[in-house]
Amino acid sequence: MTSVPEASEPGGEFSRVLDRVLLGGAPSPELRPVRVASAVDEVADRLLTAIAVGDFLPGERLPVERELIQLLRVSRPTVREAIARLQAVGVVEIRRGRNGGAYVRDSWTESTAAAVRHTLVPRWEEFEQLFDLRGLVEGMVAATAARRRSSEDVDSMRDALTAYLSARTPRDEQTADSAFHQAVRTATGNPQIVMLSRDLLARISLGFPVEPWGKGERTDFHRGGEDHKALYEAIAAGEPERAEEIARQHFMISAEMIRDVLARVRGVEPS
Repeated sequence: MTSVPEASEPGGEFSRVLDRVLLGGAPSPELRPVRVASAVDEVADRLLTAIAVGDFLPGERLPVERELIQLLRVSRPTVREAIARLQAVGVVEIRRGRNGGAYVRDSWTESTAAAVRHTLVPRWEEFEQLFDLRGLVEGMVAATAARRRSSEDVDSMRDALTAYLSARTPRDEQTADSAFHQAVRTATGNPQIVMLSRDLLARISLGFPVEPWGKGERTDFHRGGEDHKALYEAIAAGEPERAEEIARQHFMISAEMIRDVLARVRGVEPS
């Protein structure tokens, strides 16, 4: 069988460049199209793992069919069968009507550990490389934003920070977090930097451009809030070195969340 043809996308060239840098030209399993022969298995495993690390939180709707088709570059029947598997094991429920779709019921079931092992363990060396690379890149993004920010950029960051600090649910926190970092990226004034940042996010999030949110614990929320405040202040004050260090450390939170999920799996993995 052949793979689904790769879709043309703005971040595609960045993906190829990063593949060459990280893996010496070997294709990245995270960004290459899913192979047809195992497409349903892999899509189901990716979705289960994405839910486990908090890309999608309980009560949240998964991306609709057409988005999943575009993100994972697979066929509609593949997406439908993968979602049906998640429904069968109780991870999602299907709702009908105007706001219908597949909604997350639980972040962890008996099927999750196997899916995480299949998805993360064979690629773990690459994930560690990506965590390191992402810290360096996001530090550069923050430093550039501190040098180039406009008053409008600072206003956008402040509004997103206020929304984050006043959030009452993990989903609201995640949405405000995304808006804050988008405002930082926009402040660089360089769309190529924006695409590079989003490309790296998608790579650590199994193809979904969503920041991992773990279990939505308040300790992570408060740590993120302190980081956001410090990063906002450094960028607003035009302090690139301080902004770079804060951002580099801040983006380790996502890496730690994914490591925690892998550690949980390894704790139950047969010897």
